[in-house]
Amino acid sequence: MSLDSEVRKRSDMMEETGPDPDPVITSSGSTIKTTTTTCKNNRKWLLLNTHLNAVIYSSCFWVQIGVLPYLSKKLGADPVVFGYLQTTFAVVQLCGGPIFGRFGDIFGSRAALVLSFMAAAMSYTILGLASTVSMLFLSRLPSIFMHAMQGSQMVVTDISEKEGRADALGKLGVSYAIGMVIGPFVGGLITKKYGEQSAAFFAATFSFISIIISLLFIPRNTKALSPQEKSAEKLEANNKEQPASVFSVKKILELLHIPTVLYLITIKIITGIPFGIFQSMFSLVSMEFFKLEPQQNGFVMSYVGVLSIVAQGLIVGVLSRRFSEPFLLRGAICVIASAYGLLYMVTDIYQFCIVIIPMVVGGTTLNVITTSAMTKSVTVTKTGAVLGLSMATNSLIRTVSPTMGSIMYKNYGWPSIGLLGLVVNAAVALFLFYHGKDSF
Repeated sequence: MSLDSEVRKRSDMMEETGPDPDPVITSSGSTIKTTTTTCKNNRKWLLLNTHLNAVIYSSCFWVQIGVLPYLSKKLGADPVVFGYLQTTFAVVQLCGGPIFGRFGDIFGSRAALVLSFMAAAMSYTILGLASTVSMLFLSRLPSIFMHAMQGSQMVVTDISEKEGRADALGKLGVSYAIGMVIGPFVGGLITKKYGEQSAAFFAATFSFISIIISLLFIPRNTKALSPQEKSAEKLEANNKEQPASVFSVKKILELLHIPTVLYLITIKIITGIPFGIFQSMFSLVSMEFFKLEPQQNGFVMSYVGVLSIVAQGLIVGVLSRRFSEPFLLRGAICVIASAYGLLYMVTDIYQFCIVIIPMVVGGTTLNVITTSAMTKSVTVTKTGAVLGLSMATNSLIRTVSPTMGSIMYKNYGWPSIGLLGLVVNAAVALFLFYHGKDSF
């Protein structure tokens, strides 16, 4: 194939991302320089809109997460019922995560993001209309496709180099963390002045705004911009390999035959159970153990969001450039184990705010490294599916952790959560030092 025809095919693949503004013609008549420049500009614009949507999605999600325990208590749900509500949400997301990933691989990231924001808007609207506990459970059902963060990771994975992928995913996490700062704060203010339902309607409104952003500014096929797919023929061949069915369980489970994927998924599940218990119960613990009001709870969650911004925006990027991923994986789990040990001794909110620092740093590093390593172990046409499998792991954890957490909290108290985290993560750390992989 001639150079000119190769360039033309590559340009056709990027047709939807925008026209070439100022053609630069070489002596052979090709547009190599223009294509390269346009590609870079489009990626910057694409990243900007992806990060903006991540901020909006996260803000809306944490608005409703912050008000959910207060609304459920107002409607008569006890801690055990609240645990069941959390479990329902996790089960629904567990079913939807891998399917959503396959949907994105087959139909493109734009369609996946629009589907996700539509599901979020529907979920928050039902939550705003809730007048019974049954309606709270009903509001969790549309979340089967509420995976906007997974969709954003698909976009970033598609257009990033393997060497800088951990840093790119970490920066996406910064945008999510910014939403963690904005969401609880705004949700607390709206709840205080107008009530819990108003906060849910606020989240639904901004989810519709994200739908518009996705339709206007996200290209249909971001995989065409992937640095790993250099030839048009290769991308076309890979796309033809994709079966028509989004619900191909066989194709999803085949990913577990990849040693790196299975290894990292196993570590995520084991270390994630204590964190899932901690995360699912924190809103309840802050209300009953720390005696925080909704607005104070919002401040604490915003503080955690600021820590996440620092960890993912600065720390993870620096560490990923200096150390190998297996080394960072071991170190992160050691830090998490230490944080749980300190959490066991926490008695007030001020101590908690200190202990949460190493937990956030270790947790974000663990999450970014495992996600990055899994996407590198598959072809670009399967990154959506492997991200879906990774997200399904988190959802699987959340299916059992709320019920486990409510039982532990009710029978053994808040310190039992810290003790469990210390034992589990210390055991995993020992395994990694003696039998863990030195490369992925």
